[in-house]
Amino acid sequence: MTRPHEDSPSPSRSAVTVFAPAKLNLILRVLDRRPDGFHNVWSLMQTVGLEDAVAIRLAPQHTEIRLQCDSHSLSSDQTNLVYRAAAAVLAQLQQKIGLDIQLAKRIPMGAGLGGGSSDAAATILGINRILNVGWSAAKMAEIGQELGSDVPFFFHAPTAVVAGRGEQVRAIHLADSRWAVLVNPGFPVETKWAYQQLSTTRQGVTPLSGRCAQLESQSRTTWDEVISLTSNDFEGPVFAAHPLLQKIKLDLLSQGAQLALLSGSGATVFGIFREEAGARQAAAFFHGRSELKTFVAKTNSGQLRVE
Repeated sequence: MTRPHEDSPSPSRSAVTVFAPAKLNLILRVLDRRPDGFHNVWSLMQTVGLEDAVAIRLAPQHTEIRLQCDSHSLSSDQTNLVYRAAAAVLAQLQQKIGLDIQLAKRIPMGAGLGGGSSDAAATILGINRILNVGWSAAKMAEIGQELGSDVPFFFHAPTAVVAGRGEQVRAIHLADSRWAVLVNPGFPVETKWAYQQLSTTRQGVTPLSGRCAQLESQSRTTWDEVISLTSNDFEGPVFAAHPLLQKIKLDLLSQGAQLALLSGSGATVFGIFREEAGARQAAAFFHGRSELKTFVAKTNSGQLRVE
């Protein structure tokens, strides 16, 4: 019997645009090192309504993947995650199909917001829709895992507990929405460097708390519970190297954030606010500092969205 992914795709539409949301790490624990050299992580991840857009169009006049990006600092070749995602899908389908892809970036790069991973997930979903492949979220996440550890999460958004190298994802319901203020300093923090610093500066690995382990088994949680558990293991070494980021966190708290935290390995720091007015007032506090990029976005509103 022929497996589903070997069937010739039957296009259902010629073009789609998929909106790719940013993610925040509400909790991020870096645990033991794995035999493959990577670390196990445990994270509660949440999407927000700050989005890139991936526009995909069938191109019958050629059989290539042609990618254009509106950011000059991002390549449009085989090193781009969008290109790699498209190539991975076509390899699974064992097809050579012409695709014209346009990537509109709004999520800062190297920012701890998962922009590249979200773009890759959007590409997988978009081609799945165009070609009417019918893959499940689990199948798309499996393909995405080969591209980056954050990619599978976006097929289970808006909120999920993520473990292992990112391949273990379980959606959880986080009641109510909040408003996030994202402050990016205008420079990236390289993930590999952050892991190296963490390995050399901390004395052993603190085990995952019982409360976090319990959260993993729950079907829902609340903001009060999340606020009581929030932490990011990267803050120590990253703040030591970049004191500005710690200052941003303190400023967000002083402006009334219920919680403030580094996202991923940085460099974005975010604050969570109960009301939109409070979030926008806090964002205005940073507007006079030209080196900072500030965004206000709603939680629970950011999911892969096809138009």
